[in-house]
Amino acid sequence: MSGLNSPTPLRQRRGPASRSPDYSVVSQDDDQVEFTSPRNRSAAERILETDKANIAVVGILTVLAFALRFYKINHPDQVVFDEVHFGKFASYYITRQYYFDVHPPLAKMLFGLAGWFVGYDGHFLFDNIGDSYTENHVPYVGMRALPAFLSSMTVPIVYGIMKECGYSTIIAAFSASLVLFDSAHVAQGRLILLDAILIFFISMTMYCYVRFRKLRYQEFSSEWWGWLLGTGTFMACAWASKVNGILTVVAIGIPVLIDLWDILDIKKGHSMEYFTKHFMARAVGLIVLPVFLYLFFFWIHLTILTHTGPGDTFMSPAFQETLQGNELLLNSQEIHYFDSISIRHRDTRVFLHSHPERYPLRYDDGRVSSQGQQVTGYGHEDSNNHWQIIPTKALPETGRGRIVRENDVIQLLHVSTQTYLLTHDVASPLMATNEEFTTWPKDDYSRHNDTLFRLSLVDAEEGESWKSKSGHFKLIHVPTKVAMWTHPKQLPEWAFNQQEINGNKNINEKSNIWFVDNIVAEETGADVGNRLNIGNKKPKSRNFFKKFAELQLLMVQHNAGLTASHPYASSPINWPFLLSGISFWTDNTGQKQIYLIGNLIGWWTCVVAISTYVGIIGADLIARRRGVEPIHDSVRNRLWNSTGFFLIFWAVHYFPFYVMSRQLFIHHYLPSHLASALVAGSVLSFVLSETVNYPISIRGPSTHPKPSTYADVGMKGPIIVGVFVLAMFIMFCYISPLTYGTPGLDGDQVNARRLLSSWTLHFAAKPSSDV
Repeated sequence: MSGLNSPTPLRQRRGPASRSPDYSVVSQDDDQVEFTSPRNRSAAERILETDKANIAVVGILTVLAFALRFYKINHPDQVVFDEVHFGKFASYYITRQYYFDVHPPLAKMLFGLAGWFVGYDGHFLFDNIGDSYTENHVPYVGMRALPAFLSSMTVPIVYGIMKECGYSTIIAAFSASLVLFDSAHVAQGRLILLDAILIFFISMTMYCYVRFRKLRYQEFSSEWWGWLLGTGTFMACAWASKVNGILTVVAIGIPVLIDLWDILDIKKGHSMEYFTKHFMARAVGLIVLPVFLYLFFFWIHLTILTHTGPGDTFMSPAFQETLQGNELLLNSQEIHYFDSISIRHRDTRVFLHSHPERYPLRYDDGRVSSQGQQVTGYGHEDSNNHWQIIPTKALPETGRGRIVRENDVIQLLHVSTQTYLLTHDVASPLMATNEEFTTWPKDDYSRHNDTLFRLSLVDAEEGESWKSKSGHFKLIHVPTKVAMWTHPKQLPEWAFNQQEINGNKNINEKSNIWFVDNIVAEETGADVGNRLNIGNKKPKSRNFFKKFAELQLLMVQHNAGLTASHPYASSPINWPFLLSGISFWTDNTGQKQIYLIGNLIGWWTCVVAISTYVGIIGADLIARRRGVEPIHDSVRNRLWNSTGFFLIFWAVHYFPFYVMSRQLFIHHYLPSHLASALVAGSVLSFVLSETVNYPISIRGPSTHPKPSTYADVGMKGPIIVGVFVLAMFIMFCYISPLTYGTPGLDGDQVNARRLLSSWTLHFAAKPSSDV
C-alpha cells in the first residue's frame, strides 16, 4: 500500500521526462521531481478512471457475483457436506440447546438468526448428508442466502481494496474477477458453511485497514478513529467466526508493529509522547475492542444456549449444572456416609469393580503380585460394582454432618466381599511403575492405614458436599499419594479381560477423574425425600469468565485432536496448485455431484504472480546491493508496502497449516487465495504500467502538497484483462456442473472435467482399449 512510508520522488524507468506546461506542478521541497500528466494517459485509461466508469464496473462485478452465487441456490434440496454440522448448530440456537464445537460462535449464530428470520423452528437436525430439506419442511434457501450474500459482497470489497490502494480500475477489476469467477468461492459461498462469512470479514478487515492507513496525515481525526475501530471490529468478527480467524489478528498485527516501529524512529522527529498516543490508539482499536467483542459474542452464545443439549457431556459438572434440564442438575444427590454407591471412570466409563478371584502369583513377565483380591474396571451394571462409604471420623447420628465433603478421608467397603479397597507399593499387573489395587478383609485392622483415601473433588471449595452424577473426584491414597486410575488396556483371561485399576503417581493427570453414577442404597434412616429435592433446583449460576475459559480450553484441545484420516483431506503444499478437492455431495440417480475445486486458470495465475513478486523483490534487493536501482522509488514503495501487505495476509493464512497435525482441507486455503488475488493484481499493474497512482493518502493540514503521478496501463490493460476474464469465465462454465451439482454428467463428461489426474470425481467412465 502506497503511503505506509512517505514515497520519494518518482523516477521513470524510461528515463527523465521533459517538463511541460500541461503538467500540474505543485511546489514541494524535493528537487528534480518528475511528473506525469493525466491528459497524457491513454484514452482507455481516462475513460475507466472516471467516477461513472468506476460505478459501472463495481456495479457489473456485484451483479455478476450475486447472479453466480444465487443461481439455483435451492439445488440440491439436501444436506451437503458440513451442513450436517453448521445447520445442526443453527437448529440448536433456535431451540436453545447447548452444543459444543471447536469453532467460535459468531458465524453459527448468524445462521441461527437467518433461520429464525425465515421462520425455521429448529426441528430438523441435519443428521446425514443427503437428508431432504423439502420433505422435512426446512427453509434452507433462506439460510443459504446468508453466505451467498456475504460471498457476493466480497467481490466489490476486493475491488474497493485495490482502488483504495491506488490501482487502476482495470487492475482492480482483474483482482475482483479472480474471486468472482472462482468455482471454490462460489461453491463454498452458496451453502450453510462458515468460510464465506470468514472471508467476508477478512476482506472487510483489509479494506478498513487500508482506509485507516490512507488517513495517516489526519491522525486522531474522527474518520481516522472510525476506520481504526472498523478494522478492530471486523478483525474480531473474523476471529469469532472460525478458529483460523485468529490468523487475521496476526496478519493485521504485523503491519501495525512495522508502522509503530517506524513511528518510534528518532529520525522521524517524533517524541515519545507522540509514539505513546499512537500506541495507545492502536491498543484500544486493535486489542481492547476485538477482545471485548470476542468475549461479547461468547456471552451471547452462552446466554442463548441455556438448555441441556448434546454438548453437555463435553463440559465440567459445574458447567452442566447451569443448563436447564441437565441430568446432573435433576438427578444429582448429596452423598452420605454409609451410602452404597457405584463409581465410574469419567473417560472410559467403566465401573470400579471387584470380585473374589485373586491376582496370580506371577505375571507373564515374571513379576510377583500380592495375590490379593482383584480390583478391575467393568463395563456393565453388576452387584460387584457396589461400594459402601465408611467414615474415618466420628459422625453425628443425624443431620448434614453425615454428608461426605471435599477433602474427607474415607474407606470404601466392597459390599459383596466385605473387604476394604486398598493400594500399596506393589507393581500393578500391566504397569510396573504404578501401584496395584486390591482389597483387605474388613475385620483385619493390621493394614488400616493402607485403606485410607482422601476425596479430592474437581473444582470444589473447601467443605463442599460430594454429589452423585455431578461430583467428579479424584481418589488419592493417603500413605502413598497415588491417584486411583484406569486405562483402556485389558487384563488377561485370569481377570476375565476386564480393565486394570492401578495407582497413578501423577495425581494431576486429567484421566484420574471418577464420578458416582448412582446411589444404590442409602444409609439407614437417611432423609431420602430431602435429598431427592435437590433435583428440583433451578440451574446454578456460574461466572461467565470461568465458563468462557473452560470452553476455550476445550475448543483448543478438540481442534488439535481432529487427526483422524479423511478421504478428501489434503496437505497445504497441494492447495495453491489445486491438486485435489472435496466431494461435497453426490446423487447416484442423476449422476450429479458437487466437487469443491477452484478455477484452475485463476489459481495458477495467482501462484505465478506470487512467484513473480518474490523474484522482482529479490532481484531489486540484489541490484541495489550492487548500486543499481532498476525500479524507481514510488513503484518500489508500492511493491513493498501495498503488495507486501497483501503477501503478509497470504503467508499468515497459509504457512501455519504446515505445522498443524489436524485434518486439513482445500477450503482452508480460501482466505489465502483471496489475498493472492490482490497480489496478482498488483503484479499485473507493475508489468503493464511504468508509474503508479500517487499520492493516494489523504492530505493532512500540515503535510506538504506533492506532485501527482498517474498509472497508465493503456489499451493493452483492458485487452489483456478482458481476454483473461473471458478465459476464466469459460473455465468456470466448463466445470460448473461440479460447482452447482447440476446438470448430471455421464462418465465421459466427468472424465473430460477431470482436468488433473489427482481429482477424485464420482461417476467417471472406466478406461477402455481396443482388443
